[in-house]
Amino acid sequence: MRIASIPLLFVLSAACAPALCGKEEPPVAQLEPPAETQSHSTTLEDVHLLENGLLQLGQSLREFVQKTKAQINDILQKLNIFNHTYHQLSVLNSEIKQEEEELKKTTTALKITSEEINNLSVEISFKVDSIVLEKGRLQNKVEGLEKKMSSLSQGLMTKEQVAEIDGLRDVINSQEQSILELLKAVSEQSDQINHQRTKIKILEEKLKATALAQETMDRMHEFSSIEAPTLTPYLTSGSTSTAAMMSLPSDCSELFNRGERVSGVYTIRPNGSEPFMAFCDMSTTYGATVIQRRRDGSVNFDQTWEKYENGFGDFQGEYWLGLRKIYSLATQGNSVLHIQLEFWKQGRCFVKYRFYLNGAGSNYTIHLTHLSGNLPDPMSNHTGMKFSTKDRDNDNLQDSNCAHDYRGGWWFNACGDINLNGRYFYMRRKGRSERRRAIWWKLSRKVSYSLRLTQISVHPVAALSTTSSTSASSETDFLLSSTNIPQ
Repeated sequence: MRIASIPLLFVLSAACAPALCGKEEPPVAQLEPPAETQSHSTTLEDVHLLENGLLQLGQSLREFVQKTKAQINDILQKLNIFNHTYHQLSVLNSEIKQEEEELKKTTTALKITSEEINNLSVEISFKVDSIVLEKGRLQNKVEGLEKKMSSLSQGLMTKEQVAEIDGLRDVINSQEQSILELLKAVSEQSDQINHQRTKIKILEEKLKATALAQETMDRMHEFSSIEAPTLTPYLTSGSTSTAAMMSLPSDCSELFNRGERVSGVYTIRPNGSEPFMAFCDMSTTYGATVIQRRRDGSVNFDQTWEKYENGFGDFQGEYWLGLRKIYSLATQGNSVLHIQLEFWKQGRCFVKYRFYLNGAGSNYTIHLTHLSGNLPDPMSNHTGMKFSTKDRDNDNLQDSNCAHDYRGGWWFNACGDINLNGRYFYMRRKGRSERRRAIWWKLSRKVSYSLRLTQISVHPVAALSTTSSTSASSETDFLLSSTNIPQ
């Protein structure tokens, strides 16, 4: 502004100079601005342009700095996530290495035991051979005595000869009994050797499987952000004739009653809804519609509400059928929720509930009543709860999202005691916080375990009543005869 005022002062002084000197200038019709005034005007415009340019440059620099700060914060966040993930992988890797060292020590001990058994077997074989030779010599003596007896058959045998023959017979019988016992011992030792060899082979395979699991887990962590594939959606009525639509079964138990016995993917139409595909477990004695399966970590269950509502995964592997489809199964009434679990180092167990599911308007609230099973019943604490996902928090825990923290959608009650849709780990987790981020089931107040296999299915109560006398181990191939609860 000081620069702009300098030309103005020059103009004013030029205009006032005649008046101060007392001289009058003749009037001029058109007065041309002097060249010096034009030069100052041009300089003023340039200064304004320069000022505007500097202001715009300053604004651009401010915006650029703010944008750069946001990008730096984003990069720092990603670095923190990466450091956390790297720490988890490091802990898991150390656990795997410890397991591997233990397996190597066990394998070495078993190999030493196998060598000792082999040496013992060689000694027994040598003794058996010597006994067989002794038996041959005794048989030769018996044959000689028989010849003597035949030569003396015409005369009477003395008491000494009869006693000698009886003594030889007793010795032969005793030797035969010893041979039989040794042969039995050799057979038992051979069985032990085969058993030890089988254990060694299993341990070697376990070592290989552990290494493979580590590689697979690394790949799973690399691709854990990939969206799970969506299951086959509802089939449109236009693609199926009316007669065919009317003949579709309401669920897998109806297919079982029609005589179907092969487990696989079938089209069902519960309660007159739009038909859809579902996996039917026909290994049971009633036929069950499987709504969830976990077994190898091939599908990421940390999904959005839309995915959990419509279903995701692969019918031949891991999948979630979808809340809309589960709701249509539950609306048929008298439904049983059948949960089957396998722990990492113990047996397999099951539990059954009478259940009902509300619709989408109430966020698929679940209602459960315990029926039977060989597991504790923490699910009863989840009855009346709405379904929660990482992008729709419906649990009873304020200032926290259980589905986000435990990496999977579920009917959480302040996070609760169960999460069958958590992250899949390839071995039993040791830390409590790690177990709760895995697929887990709480067995008591202080004990909870991560799981290796899970399957959740639905079937009518009528099917349950017709098979109430059947043992739990024969319900499905999923369950083994072992029903031990982990200790």
